[in-house]
Order: sequence, then C-alpha cells, then structure tokens
Amino acid sequence: MECLLDEKDHEILQMLQNDFPLVSEPYKVIGDKLWIDEHSVISRIVRLFQNGVIRYIGPFFDSKKLGYSGCLVALDVTEERIDEVAEIINKYDEVTHNYLRDGSPNMWFTLITNSEEQKQKILSEIKEKTGIKEILLFSSKKYFKVKVDI
Repeated sequence: MECLLDEKDHEILQMLQNDFPLVSEPYKVIGDKLWIDEHSVISRIVRLFQNGVIRYIGPFFDSKKLGYSGCLVALDVTEERIDEVAEIINKYDEVTHNYLRDGSPNMWFTLITNSEEQKQKILSEIKEKTGIKEILLFSSKKYFKVKVDI
C-alpha cells in the first residue's frame, strides 16, 4: 500500500522527531503550530501508522549518558525453538531489539545494562534457560542515532 505524503505530513513528522511538545495536549500544540486542528493531526498520524510510515512514537534516551553500555548478542537457534528462545530473551527489559538473520548465528539482540555484572548475569540466565551454551558478544563501538529526517 502506497502512502503519499503531503507538506503537512512532512511537517508533522519533523515535529514528532525534532520538536515534540511535552505537554498534556501535544497534538493540539502541533496542530496550532501547523495551522490545523488537533483531530486532523491525530488522523494523519493514524494514517501514517497504518501505512507503515511511522512505527513508533515514544522517547529514546541516550543510554551512554545515563551510565549504560550496550552490546550486540548473537546465538544460533534451531528453527523449531525460535519462538521459545525469543520469548525467553524478550522477557528482559534490558533487551531493546531481537531479530532473525539468515545464516549462522541466526538470532541477534541488543542488550543494554548499567554494569558488566548485570550483563553477565542476564547472559548466564539466558544460557541456563535456553540451554544454548555459545553466545557471541559484540561491544558497541560507535553510536548511531535512530532518526530519519525527511
């Protein structure tokens, strides 16, 4: 399904990413700045969600500035255990993404913790709960900002 974006859609997307108002009625404020009513802003955002233009609205924190460090984790999971292992991994709040890739290893996730001890504890628990003994770790070396300007 194709979603054509007009100028107002682009302006709304820019405000959602760069200037989201932290007030009780943020969509009204966006509408006031863009000369459209709050209902129209919400309707446009719903349409953008439905068409896959927007996948998430919520805060992103700079985890490094908050004292956290991240790593990419990879493991090999047999096809029949993918849902089971993913469910175990996804129970941890420290896991921010979990996805499959072709090849070996095939399951990858990001883990963000505030200490090396916490990271090792979680990885040990995952090994114990899944029975998977080999887990590969790749430490974060470069920060990539999750943002798309249009």
